[in-house]
Amino acid sequence: MFRIRPFIYNMPRIVHKQRENYASLRYFTILHAFYISALFVFTSPAYSVKRREQKTRIKIEVRKEHFILKKIITVLCAAVMALSLFAGCGQKANDNGTTTGGTVSTDGSTSMEKVIGALGESFMEANSGTTFTYNPTGSGSGIQAVSEGRCDIGLSSRALKDDEKATLTETTVALDGIAMIVNPENPVSDLTVEQIADIYTGKITNWSEVGGNDAAIVLIGREAGSGTRDGFESITGTKDACQYRQELTSTGDVITTVSQNPDAIGYASLAALKDTVKALTVGGVAPSEDTVKDGSYVIQRPFVLVTKTGETLSANAQKFFDFALSAEAAQYITSAGAVPVNG
Repeated sequence: MFRIRPFIYNMPRIVHKQRENYASLRYFTILHAFYISALFVFTSPAYSVKRREQKTRIKIEVRKEHFILKKIITVLCAAVMALSLFAGCGQKANDNGTTTGGTVSTDGSTSMEKVIGALGESFMEANSGTTFTYNPTGSGSGIQAVSEGRCDIGLSSRALKDDEKATLTETTVALDGIAMIVNPENPVSDLTVEQIADIYTGKITNWSEVGGNDAAIVLIGREAGSGTRDGFESITGTKDACQYRQELTSTGDVITTVSQNPDAIGYASLAALKDTVKALTVGGVAPSEDTVKDGSYVIQRPFVLVTKTGETLSANAQKFFDFALSAEAAQYITSAGAVPVNG
């Protein structure tokens, strides 16, 4: 009884303590079950699908709003473009009677660059809002461009051939001398037309044969289709007989190449000459505006405006055409180094 008594005495405390432990365990179990349930719900595939559906609905709604906004912007842009086009189509006249707005496009001869540039700049100054464009592709390409309707006016530094005249019309705006050029170090200063022909056909191959240094002559020319080449070969009688070392695609390239080679000879538009090369006299006559105009300088050719026969130019193109042939334009052609046919 002695040993059992303490146990019996402490029994109520032990039972109470066990009840507290049991209650705590039950509370913990309930919390754990709730945690497991919540974890299952939020990580289950069904919950993910639901969330994705919600996100999808949000994205769809946002996309709908963006689509509607884009439609509104598109309609506004179309309206602005239509108004701009409508405004651009109508040519306005200023107080001086000149038209504003529109475009004039030209294409062709690189030799006409200075002349057409001066005319185009003056024309745009007198007709505010009008755009003038020049595409330096060469005479042959310019003739083809106007024939195919890719520009308003073609530019050629040669007369049209008979087959081209069947559908195209040429109008000479200026005359230009074709200068024979050498490097400034070359002592030769004058050649006859016959000597020039012999040099380009290979009969004369050394500068010493015409009073120069003992050095092989390097022949520089233009590419096939060039108006400058056509004019040069026609006047010198060397068509399809020249033995070029280089055939270049622009007047500027010819001038640059000759300026860098003391043994080279080339030909270039008088209107495009620079002080980096030396122009020879031909038969004792120097190329100039006066000698081209009076015909004493024989290596010359026309600067031609080319249009389609039977087709009416746009109002702006016709206005430029008339301006280029006017007495007023003569000063700009002269300043560009060519000889105007009017004024």
